[in-house]
Amino acid sequence: MTDKTDSLTQKLGELQEEYSKTKYNKATNLHLGMLRAKIAQVKKDIITASKKKHGTGFFVKKTGDATVALVGFPSAGKSSLINAIANTRSKTAQYAFTTTSIIPGTMLYKDAHIQVFDMPGLIEDAHLGKGGGRMVISAAKSADLIVFVIEIGQLQQFEKLMKELNALEININKKKPYIQLTEQNTGGIRIEVNKSGLPEEDIKEILQGLGMHNAIISIWGKASEDEFISLISGKAIYMRAIVALNKIDMDQEYERAARELSRKFNIEVIPISATEGTNLEKLRESIYANLDIITVYLKARVGNDRPAPMILGKGATVMDAAKKFHTQIVDELKCAFITGPSARFSNQRVGAEHLLAEGDTITFIKNK
Repeated sequence: MTDKTDSLTQKLGELQEEYSKTKYNKATNLHLGMLRAKIAQVKKDIITASKKKHGTGFFVKKTGDATVALVGFPSAGKSSLINAIANTRSKTAQYAFTTTSIIPGTMLYKDAHIQVFDMPGLIEDAHLGKGGGRMVISAAKSADLIVFVIEIGQLQQFEKLMKELNALEININKKKPYIQLTEQNTGGIRIEVNKSGLPEEDIKEILQGLGMHNAIISIWGKASEDEFISLISGKAIYMRAIVALNKIDMDQEYERAARELSRKFNIEVIPISATEGTNLEKLRESIYANLDIITVYLKARVGNDRPAPMILGKGATVMDAAKKFHTQIVDELKCAFITGPSARFSNQRVGAEHLLAEGDTITFIKNK
């Protein structure tokens, strides 16, 4: 007996084939919209069925100031990379599927403790659960940044990985469009703002296909049909990512390959060799920069102790730092003295809304 996942996959193929063969015109416009909605629903059903079949996934305990997931195909060099940049020893070998569980490590950079996960290798159709892929991707979603580890001689791996993530409605390095949707009892579908790039008729058909016939909608930002359906369904996920182009010691043309990959997919690519140690410091720097965090230092009003580091998000203020340091400080905070990039001069007196920058040293002053 064919299991539910197989039957749904067959149904998806039939719908996609029908969609590709249907020519676009006014007569078929509504039908195409319904097909798009049905395809999106079947994809969701496949994911749900796969989840029941393959279990809930890996347990990932997050620690430190930020989390990074190393994602790639088997034998791309993820284990060698985590051994090189983090405080861990992950099993390595020159054959596929060495890592069968998530291996955590800690990378220290600018006093930040960055948790790094060596994820099991993905294979094609991972989003359907093959090779435990859906569990791996689900765990990776908890990270603050994905580092795709791609082997220099296998550039096509990146496009395949992107397809696997997109199939699970994970959008990489995209700005999330803002959508305001209010369902009504009457009045049909009214589009007040449409910055999506999609024709208004397509938007209406997709909403109707999803069972919404009366609504007011405004869309700020570009979105594809699949992305729009995911956003309306509340399933879309947006993540930042970079590429570690590994094993460059095996190819002298690695710079050209890195440029092509970066240009084609509009993503930052750092050529590295995990085993030779090439460009690892540059990779650490890129990881830190793409996590959107800063390190500031807290200095006591008296004493000569080394200032204590504190990790904050970019755009943090003096008040944000005070809240993280101690809740009591918030009510008693009078001002702060700042030395560093955000200050015009050493020990500048600033208020609670002063924006902090990387490397600032802060002295809190309380009301007496």
